[in-house]
Amino acid sequence: MQTPEQIFEELFIDMNKSGLWSDAKAIADAIPTSPPRAILESYIIEKKQADFDLWAFANLHFEFQQAGESGFKSDTSKSPQAHIETLWEVLQRKADEPQEGSSLIPLQHPYIVPGGRFNEIYYWDSYFTMLGLQVSNRTDLIEGMVKNFAYLISEVGYIPNGNRTYFIGRSQPPFFALMVSLLAKQLGDKIYADYLIPLEKEYTFWMNEQHDLSRNKKALSRVVRVNNGVLNRYWDDSDSPRPEMYINDLETAEATDREPKQLFRDLRAACESGWDFSSRWLRNPQDLSTIHTSEIMPIDLNCLLYFLEITLAKANRQAGNTGKRRQYDSKVNIRKNLILEYFWNEENGFFMDYDFVKKAHKDV
Repeated sequence: MQTPEQIFEELFIDMNKSGLWSDAKAIADAIPTSPPRAILESYIIEKKQADFDLWAFANLHFEFQQAGESGFKSDTSKSPQAHIETLWEVLQRKADEPQEGSSLIPLQHPYIVPGGRFNEIYYWDSYFTMLGLQVSNRTDLIEGMVKNFAYLISEVGYIPNGNRTYFIGRSQPPFFALMVSLLAKQLGDKIYADYLIPLEKEYTFWMNEQHDLSRNKKALSRVVRVNNGVLNRYWDDSDSPRPEMYINDLETAEATDREPKQLFRDLRAACESGWDFSSRWLRNPQDLSTIHTSEIMPIDLNCLLYFLEITLAKANRQAGNTGKRRQYDSKVNIRKNLILEYFWNEENGFFMDYDFVKKAHKDV
């Protein structure tokens, strides 16, 4: 799956650097109206002309999504619950049709989007949406969204930040196990065995490279070697500016003397956390350029993976896999002890993020 930057190359970069678009996401989400290669070839030729107009060229060759075009008007006489019930249909998207050159990763079942400028599904946000759907008795939508996430795990190897190609390289807090558990409450515990394969595949994604850790390599990808085991951090496989925030990231890099690739990696890793951006990732809470997400083991991530291990033990028990159930029971106990060892701060009486480079709790 190619990102808009990979597909449109210098055209994408020039559009971002032009200052003509106030929102870089609009560029990343633009839908080409003709074959992408033909658009790029035309651009390379036409931009050499003295009277070339980039704005006119882009609007000729792309459709730009405008935020807030649903036409929805709130009825303030309705209760909050009635308002939300009305919004489900406004925010629902049908199964997607593939479009060449579009950054949207097509999904096979209807889903709910946040709305406004966000016209794609987001991973961890969707769990909280599902809690609302549960109250609305929309098990059909919950099941469709869980199936969409299982499909993404199958196709991509994990659930991306959202169903956009420019989110490839990072995930978000691993809430899939909680989604499956929510669906099991509606449809019965057989659901656990039904989703065993995607649950295991997501776990493999988060624990990838754990066997390559050593005294000289204490952190790789999303795993960190600690005493008596392995814990996790947020990460992104890319170290370049985010396509949806291209100029913003370049400006952040230009304002500091930090090595740009590491800065971009830490910005992206914070996006995988879903807390983009929080002072918990910063050395100086007033300065985004001091972000060092990749040096932090977060308490929430490790608790979510603890729950995933519990869920995998339950799913393997449902599937009759006694040996694997015991393996996950063991992993549950190991992580529980590590969470207590590394994240509990006795003095403050709180669980806190842990800076594994400084070997100290963060002060947030």
